[in-house]
Amino acid sequence: MTDPPGPPEPPNGTSVATYVATISNDLALMARKSGLNTLGYLLDMVRLEAESLTRHSGDGRR
Repeated sequence: MTDPPGPPEPPNGTSVATYVATISNDLALMARKSGLNTLGYLLDMVRLEAESLTRHSGDGRR
């Protein structure tokens, strides 16, 4: 009999940052189309930070 599988590995920082960048971009577009410009701006800042983390470290850490 084989052992049951353990808990899944947590996602690494790079994959989380990439996901956050993608989702925040989509949300920023939705916000702007709805006239929520300040929210769109803030979501763009989130996207930029997530992209920066992905580019500068490769693992999501500074």
